[in-house]
Amino acid sequence: MIVRVLISPDAKQIIKQLKAPFGALMFHQSGGCCDGSQPMCFAKGDFIIGSSDVCLGEIEDCEFWMSKDQFEVWKHTQLTVDITQGRGSSFSIEIPLGLRFIIHSKIFTPEQENKLSPVFFKVD
Repeated sequence: MIVRVLISPDAKQIIKQLKAPFGALMFHQSGGCCDGSQPMCFAKGDFIIGSSDVCLGEIEDCEFWMSKDQFEVWKHTQLTVDITQGRGSSFSIEIPLGLRFIIHSKIFTPEQENKLSPVFFKVD
């Protein structure tokens, strides 16, 4: 199976650092507007997932979610969560560290699209 979301080694280290004070974490890909379009990290349960969200998989035991509408645009794209210097404009928990998570994307080949891991929808 080809996974839909990956993580860079640098981002892995920040997640490990954030888990110490916050415990289990989760990600939700911002759809734009006020937060730009960046992955936001929360303590698990601090961001309410609804029936309009889809889970693309897990990175470092953290679920990675985005809205169904946004997924329709990005479903042919593999995402890699990375970290960079600079303060993002969001409620993501890495912001006080002077860092922000970012996404790098790559279009799946037709061969890869036939081997993609399934996505999951929230069951209410």
